[in-house]
Amino acid sequence: MPRIFDNIETQLLGVLVLTLRVSDRADFCVGYFNLRGWKELDDHIQHWSDSGGACRLLVGMQKPPQEQLREALSLLGQGETIDNQSAIRIKKRLAEEFRRQLTFGAPNNDDEAGLRKLSQRLREKKVIVKLFLRHPLHAKLYLLFRSDPINPIVGYLGSSNLTLAGLAGQGELNID
Repeated sequence: MPRIFDNIETQLLGVLVLTLRVSDRADFCVGYFNLRGWKELDDHIQHWSDSGGACRLLVGMQKPPQEQLREALSLLGQGETIDNQSAIRIKKRLAEEFRRQLTFGAPNNDDEAGLRKLSQRLREKKVIVKLFLRHPLHAKLYLLFRSDPINPIVGYLGSSNLTLAGLAGQGELNID
């Protein structure tokens, strides 16, 4: 029987952490990715070093909501393809946004340690982040793979982005 996670009575973060502990690798597709949200999951993929597993993360919403609305209401043509120079510019803008995320609130030693761990995971290829630039992608899917002949893939589908608020703080609707 599927379970529902609303982050009010049952948080997605807790069950995601439990599943990460018994998994070998993961594929995540989210609209938004926040460094503080990742910090909550990072420690639970350390054991993957022996198995060669990685977390592949596809991030789809590279534009802020106000920019998307402005484009949707624009009289200019829709469906234009993106060139390499624009893709590079978007990637740089997103990297700058990640840097800015750490200045919200009062950054602390724990936040800095989380960023350093993410940087290390990226260098080790334990975390592979890709931007989906073809069009805005707002899907949220967490797939975790494990050595279980009965249930080798566990999936969570719903509305939770890979942010601290999306995983544990705000009302969401997710199902396993």
